Amino acid sequence: MSKEQNVLTYYMICNELKDLIRTGWKNWNVERDRIESVAEHIYGVQMLAIAMHSEYEYDDVDIRKVIFMIAIHELGETAIGDLTQFQISKEEKAEREHRAVHNILKKLLKGEQIEELFLEFDSRKTKEAIFAYQCDKLECDLQCKLYDQEGCVDLDNQANNKTFNNEHVQRLLKEGNSWSDMWMKFGQDVYPYDENFKAVSQYAIENGIGRNSDA
Repeated sequence: MSKEQNVLTYYMICNELKDLIRTGWKNWNVERDRIESVAEHIYGVQMLAIAMHSEYEYDDVDIRKVIFMIAIHELGETAIGDLTQFQISKEEKAEREHRAVHNILKKLLKGEQIEELFLEFDSRKTKEAIFAYQCDKLECDLQCKLYDQEGCVDLDNQANNKTFNNEHVQRLLKEGNSWSDMWMKFGQDVYPYDENFKAVSQYAIENGIGRNSDA
Protein backbone atom coordinates (compact mmCIF):
# COMPACT_ATOMS: atom_id res chain seq x y z
CA MET A 1 0.00 0.00 0.00
CA SER A 2 1.04 3.62 -0.47
CA LYS A 3 2.07 5.86 2.41
CA GLU A 4 -1.16 7.76 1.94
CA GLN A 5 -3.21 4.60 2.28
CA ASN A 6 -1.20 3.53 5.34
CA VAL A 7 -1.98 6.86 7.02
CA LEU A 8 -5.69 6.58 6.31
CA THR A 9 -5.91 2.91 7.27
CA TYR A 10 -4.21 3.50 10.60
CA TYR A 11 -6.37 6.56 11.24
CA MET A 12 -9.58 4.68 10.52
CA ILE A 13 -8.58 1.80 12.80
CA CYS A 14 -7.88 4.19 15.68
CA ASN A 15 -11.06 6.13 14.91
CA GLU A 16 -13.05 3.05 15.93
CA LEU A 17 -12.08 3.74 19.55
CA LYS A 18 -14.38 6.79 19.47
CA ASP A 19 -17.36 4.42 19.29
CA LEU A 20 -16.05 1.71 21.64
CA ILE A 21 -17.76 2.30 24.99
CA ARG A 22 -15.75 1.35 28.06
CA THR A 23 -16.85 -2.11 29.21
CA GLY A 24 -16.64 -1.33 32.91
CA TRP A 25 -19.33 1.33 32.68
CA LYS A 26 -21.63 -1.03 30.79
CA ASN A 27 -21.04 -3.79 33.36
CA TRP A 28 -22.06 -1.44 36.17
CA ASN A 29 -25.15 -0.24 34.27
CA VAL A 30 -24.06 3.39 34.29
CA GLU A 31 -27.20 5.37 33.45
CA ARG A 32 -26.26 8.42 31.43
CA ASP A 33 -27.14 9.78 28.01
CA ARG A 34 -23.50 9.66 26.96
CA ILE A 35 -20.99 7.17 28.41
CA GLU A 36 -17.23 7.40 28.01
CA SER A 37 -15.59 5.80 24.98
CA VAL A 38 -12.10 4.30 24.94
CA ALA A 39 -10.87 7.28 22.91
CA GLU A 40 -12.18 9.67 25.58
CA HIS A 41 -10.44 7.61 28.25
CA ILE A 42 -7.15 7.95 26.35
CA TYR A 43 -7.59 11.72 26.24
CA GLY A 44 -8.35 11.80 29.96
CA VAL A 45 -5.22 9.78 30.78
CA GLN A 46 -3.08 12.14 28.73
CA MET A 47 -4.47 15.22 30.47
CA LEU A 48 -4.02 13.61 33.88
CA ALA A 49 -0.41 12.80 32.96
CA ILE A 50 0.25 16.43 32.08
CA ALA A 51 -1.23 17.60 35.40
CA MET A 52 0.64 15.03 37.51
CA HIS A 53 3.91 15.83 35.75
CA SER A 54 3.29 19.55 36.31
CA GLU A 55 2.47 19.41 40.02
CA TYR A 56 4.84 16.74 41.33
CA GLU A 57 8.56 16.02 41.10
CA TYR A 58 8.79 13.88 37.97
CA ASP A 59 11.62 15.75 36.26
CA ASP A 60 13.28 12.45 35.32
CA VAL A 61 10.18 11.31 33.40
CA ASP A 62 10.01 12.18 29.69
CA ILE A 63 6.45 13.52 29.48
CA ARG A 64 6.47 13.63 25.67
CA LYS A 65 7.27 9.94 25.58
CA VAL A 66 4.54 9.32 28.15
CA ILE A 67 1.93 11.16 26.07
CA PHE A 68 2.85 9.13 22.95
CA MET A 69 2.79 5.92 24.98
CA ILE A 70 -0.66 6.67 26.36
CA ALA A 71 -1.93 7.56 22.88
CA ILE A 72 -1.32 3.99 21.67
CA HIS A 73 -1.84 1.98 24.86
CA GLU A 74 -5.39 0.92 23.92
CA LEU A 75 -4.63 0.25 20.25
CA GLY A 76 -5.21 -3.50 20.58
CA GLU A 77 -8.79 -2.89 21.71
CA THR A 78 -9.71 -2.05 18.13
CA ALA A 79 -9.35 -5.79 17.50
CA ILE A 80 -10.09 -7.57 20.79
CA GLY A 81 -12.51 -5.11 22.41
CA ASP A 82 -12.32 -3.55 25.87
CA LEU A 83 -11.77 -6.52 28.19
CA THR A 84 -11.63 -5.95 31.95
CA GLN A 85 -9.49 -7.78 34.50
CA PHE A 86 -12.62 -9.62 35.63
CA GLN A 87 -13.33 -11.06 32.17
CA ILE A 88 -9.98 -12.48 31.08
CA SER A 89 -6.62 -13.39 32.60
CA LYS A 90 -3.79 -10.88 32.37
CA GLU A 91 -1.70 -13.38 30.40
CA GLU A 92 -4.37 -14.19 27.83
CA LYS A 93 -5.26 -10.55 27.31
CA ALA A 94 -1.60 -9.63 26.78
CA GLU A 95 -1.12 -12.41 24.24
CA ARG A 96 -4.18 -11.42 22.22
CA GLU A 97 -3.50 -7.70 22.50
CA HIS A 98 0.16 -7.95 21.48
CA ARG A 99 -0.76 -9.97 18.43
CA ALA A 100 -3.42 -7.45 17.46
CA VAL A 101 -1.08 -4.47 17.86
CA HIS A 102 1.63 -6.17 15.81
CA ASN A 103 -0.82 -6.82 12.97
CA ILE A 104 -2.06 -3.22 13.02
CA LEU A 105 1.41 -1.67 12.99
CA LYS A 106 3.37 -4.04 10.77
CA LYS A 107 2.57 -2.13 7.56
CA LEU A 108 3.68 1.26 8.88
CA LEU A 109 7.27 2.26 8.09
CA LYS A 110 7.87 3.14 11.74
CA GLY A 111 5.51 0.48 13.02
CA GLU A 112 8.25 -1.44 14.79
CA GLN A 113 9.28 1.65 16.79
CA ILE A 114 5.66 2.31 17.75
CA GLU A 115 5.18 -1.33 18.73
CA GLU A 116 8.26 -1.18 20.95
CA LEU A 117 6.74 1.79 22.76
CA PHE A 118 3.47 -0.12 23.23
CA LEU A 119 5.37 -3.10 24.66
CA GLU A 120 7.36 -0.79 26.94
CA PHE A 121 4.11 0.53 28.39
CA ASP A 122 2.82 -3.00 28.88
CA SER A 123 6.01 -4.19 30.60
CA ARG A 124 5.89 -1.35 33.15
CA LYS A 125 9.64 -1.41 33.78
CA THR A 126 10.79 2.07 32.72
CA LYS A 127 10.01 5.29 34.59
CA GLU A 128 7.81 6.49 31.74
CA ALA A 129 5.86 3.23 31.55
CA ILE A 130 5.27 3.13 35.31
CA PHE A 131 4.13 6.75 35.33
CA ALA A 132 1.82 6.20 32.34
CA TYR A 133 0.33 3.06 33.90
CA GLN A 134 -0.49 4.89 37.14
CA CYS A 135 -2.18 7.64 35.12
CA ASP A 136 -4.18 5.03 33.21
CA LYS A 137 -5.53 3.43 36.37
CA LEU A 138 -6.16 6.60 38.35
CA GLU A 139 -8.01 8.23 35.45
CA CYS A 140 -10.50 5.38 35.43
CA ASP A 141 -11.15 5.82 39.15
CA LEU A 142 -11.57 9.57 38.77
CA GLN A 143 -14.10 9.07 35.97
CA CYS A 144 -15.91 6.65 38.24
CA LYS A 145 -16.01 9.37 40.90
CA LEU A 146 -17.53 11.81 38.42
CA TYR A 147 -20.24 9.34 37.43
CA ASP A 148 -20.99 8.61 41.07
CA GLN A 149 -21.31 12.30 41.89
CA GLU A 150 -23.89 12.53 39.09
CA GLY A 151 -25.81 9.60 40.58
CA CYS A 152 -25.33 7.41 37.51
CA VAL A 153 -25.04 4.05 39.30
CA ASP A 154 -27.57 2.13 41.38
CA LEU A 155 -25.90 -0.58 43.47
CA ASP A 156 -29.26 -2.35 43.72
CA ASN A 157 -29.27 -2.80 39.94
CA GLN A 158 -26.29 -5.14 39.62
CA ALA A 159 -27.93 -8.56 39.28
CA ASN A 160 -25.94 -9.51 36.16
CA ASN A 161 -22.72 -7.79 37.13
CA LYS A 162 -20.03 -10.40 37.86
CA THR A 163 -17.62 -7.70 39.01
CA PHE A 164 -20.07 -6.73 41.76
CA ASN A 165 -19.57 -10.17 43.35
CA ASN A 166 -15.78 -9.99 43.38
CA GLU A 167 -14.56 -10.70 46.92
CA HIS A 168 -12.39 -7.57 47.14
CA VAL A 169 -15.17 -5.39 45.73
CA GLN A 170 -17.74 -6.81 48.13
CA ARG A 171 -15.47 -6.31 51.14
CA LEU A 172 -14.97 -2.63 50.33
CA LEU A 173 -18.67 -2.07 49.72
CA LYS A 174 -19.62 -3.78 52.97
CA GLU A 175 -17.26 -1.42 54.79
CA GLY A 176 -19.69 1.32 53.81
CA ASN A 177 -17.86 2.80 50.85
CA SER A 178 -19.80 4.38 48.01
CA TRP A 179 -19.40 2.86 44.53
CA SER A 180 -16.67 5.29 43.50
CA ASP A 181 -14.88 5.38 46.85
CA MET A 182 -14.79 1.60 46.72
CA TRP A 183 -13.01 1.80 43.35
CA MET A 184 -10.62 4.49 44.55
CA LYS A 185 -9.64 2.31 47.51
CA PHE A 186 -9.50 -0.77 45.27
CA GLY A 187 -7.00 1.11 43.14
CA GLN A 188 -4.92 2.07 46.16
CA ASP A 189 -4.87 -1.57 47.26
CA VAL A 190 -4.17 -3.20 43.88
CA TYR A 191 -2.18 -0.81 41.68
CA PRO A 192 1.45 0.24 42.24
CA TYR A 193 0.66 3.88 43.00
CA ASP A 194 3.49 5.99 44.33
CA GLU A 195 2.81 8.45 47.16
CA ASN A 196 1.72 11.21 44.77
CA PHE A 197 -0.90 9.13 42.98
CA LYS A 198 -2.16 7.81 46.32
CA ALA A 199 -2.42 11.38 47.59
CA VAL A 200 -4.53 12.49 44.63
CA SER A 201 -6.72 9.41 44.92
CA GLN A 202 -7.27 9.96 48.64
CA TYR A 203 -7.96 13.66 48.13
CA ALA A 204 -10.66 12.81 45.61
CA ILE A 205 -12.26 10.45 48.15
CA GLU A 206 -12.27 13.03 50.92
CA ASN A 207 -13.20 16.12 48.89
CA GLY A 208 -14.90 15.03 45.72
CA ILE A 209 -13.93 16.44 42.34
CA GLY A 210 -15.35 19.02 40.00
CA ARG A 211 -14.49 22.27 38.30
CA ASN A 212 -16.63 24.39 40.62
CA SER A 213 -15.67 22.73 43.90
CA ASP A 214 -12.84 23.67 46.21
CA ALA A 215 -11.34 20.29 45.31
